[in-house]
Amino acid sequence: MLVYDITKVEASMANIIGANVSSDTWSWLQQFHELPNNYSALNTGFMIIPRKTGKSTITINNPQSAPSTEVTTGPFTNWTIDRLCRVWLLLQWDTSDKDKYYQTIENLFLSAEMNEAVALYSALPFLAYPEMWTKRCAEGIRSNIGSVLEAIMYNNPYPSQYLDEAAWNQLVLKAFFTEKNIPSIVGLDERTNKELALVLSDYARERWAAGRKVNPALWRLVSGFIDEKIFEDIKIGVARDDMIEKEAIALAISESRFEPAKQWLSNIPELKMVVFDKALNWTKVSVN
Repeated sequence: MLVYDITKVEASMANIIGANVSSDTWSWLQQFHELPNNYSALNTGFMIIPRKTGKSTITINNPQSAPSTEVTTGPFTNWTIDRLCRVWLLLQWDTSDKDKYYQTIENLFLSAEMNEAVALYSALPFLAYPEMWTKRCAEGIRSNIGSVLEAIMYNNPYPSQYLDEAAWNQLVLKAFFTEKNIPSIVGLDERTNKELALVLSDYARERWAAGRKVNPALWRLVSGFIDEKIFEDIKIGVARDDMIEKEAIALAISESRFEPAKQWLSNIPELKMVVFDKALNWTKVSVN
């Protein structure tokens, strides 16, 4: 099973690549389109692509040439050309033999250096047999390499679609722990869950105890699960001097179904005003 329209995605990628490499380089790349069953050649091509393409950030002159966000990771604004070409190359591989297809790509993961790993994790939404890559994705979340984590987390629909709850929660917690750009994670609102809310609330309490700030975006993921335990943590945050954190907590309370917290909030005029007069929403809450 494929999770994308391969014809549309491949054509869109080809348009972008053709506009960002020389004609000689594009001709070299297109040979792999004619050799989809030659795994040895494809493996070699995957490794040497940067020598042919360079590593500059791609330019997308016509936004219409970018793949639809419904079937891909969206416009590749910050991708380098070698990253995009490597992902395109993976689309040329024969998918008819499931075991061979899996083992070939798995071998690339096992031997990948950093930039190769970035391309491989970026390719997860495009790979055939998506259910086969969940363990590989979960393994990537344990990486300490920032660019690899960002390839998994940023504008990548695969984790939210295929990871189980434990792995998904680990991804989100890792994103906060490593101070990633939380809004760039696809599926945050859809994958909220009670266990994640409890873990994030505990994480916030630990940071406060260490005298550190909490990313306000955290409370958006907690709002639907506020209970007595989380409410006690929230009180600690509101007692602090950081107004951005306090406003985020107040907004989370206003969206919750926990009436004791709402009643408590109504007794804090400075927060009640910004929330209940609709002056505050998540787009106005800083995530830094």
